[in-house]
Amino acid sequence: MLGKLARQHDPNVLVGFDYADDAGVYQISPDQALVQTVDFFTPIVDDPYTFGQIAATNALSDVYAMGGKPLTSLALVCFPDKGDLEILERILAGGLSKMVEAGCTVIGGHSIRDEEMKFGYSVTGVIHPQRVLANRGAEPGDRLIFTKSLGTGVISTAIKKEKAEQPWIDAAVQSMTTLNKTAAEVVTGSTAPGNTQHFPVHAMTDITGFGLIGHAREMAVSSGVSLRFYADHIPILPGALECIRAGFIPGGLNNNRDFAEFLVEYDTVVPEDLRTLLFDPQTAGGLLISVAAGSAAELAHSLQQSGVPAVEIGEVTPPGKPLICISS
Repeated sequence: MLGKLARQHDPNVLVGFDYADDAGVYQISPDQALVQTVDFFTPIVDDPYTFGQIAATNALSDVYAMGGKPLTSLALVCFPDKGDLEILERILAGGLSKMVEAGCTVIGGHSIRDEEMKFGYSVTGVIHPQRVLANRGAEPGDRLIFTKSLGTGVISTAIKKEKAEQPWIDAAVQSMTTLNKTAAEVVTGSTAPGNTQHFPVHAMTDITGFGLIGHAREMAVSSGVSLRFYADHIPILPGALECIRAGFIPGGLNNNRDFAEFLVEYDTVVPEDLRTLLFDPQTAGGLLISVAAGSAAELAHSLQQSGVPAVEIGEVTPPGKPLICISS
């Protein structure tokens, strides 16, 4: 719908909505730019505190995906008029715990009465204008590194239907409440004071509501390249494939598949449950990083040494058809 509106022309907008990127970037001085994003959604777990943590982790992720540092946030609250305020307090406390972990100050917010509960944040961060990591810029020959496992969408659906096993829930919650802070700091070389190491990362995005294929499509289209993923390298959360086989498919997954699967070609041996998982909408998902081939192993090792379970899952190829190939 934004594409139908009159375009604004502002030379200070370094990243707008033209390429469906993770956040907007606005330059305010020669050496500083703002990173701005917003995200909120309905509960996906039963515990209010955990829901708040997940919502905050998800909102912060878009700033990290640009290579930025979160500074401030505003809470967005939709809550029933006759709802239990102790539940709202727990949601806010959970969100605050992750904002504190991120070093991001909550400076206010806005609430409305709504029968369907929703919660999230608008987050503002900072970044050097020359160090913005957009979803465009991937180059043929780059390797693709991913920092989390897939499956939060189907597991969340199983949770809502009270069919999820506890180990599945624990693994999904752990993933959804883990900030992409450490991963972004490794990528940008800001893991420690005085660390100036910069990996040759050409593009980066986080895998969230459009699933791995949806966000990979955005990277491929905006970069003018094609992508190849190796099916047996893609990390999967415990229980995710079992959820798919049991039919716990969120509506967003089907929407993602209807929108983008015509761009994908699979090796015949890639199983149907894995094909389905590639479109699973993720909450607070991992970073997909396009890095020069010669530095891929070093970057993956540095991420792993910092506690990030990063793996190389594919490569960038010259533009052509299919746009995305899934190999065995």
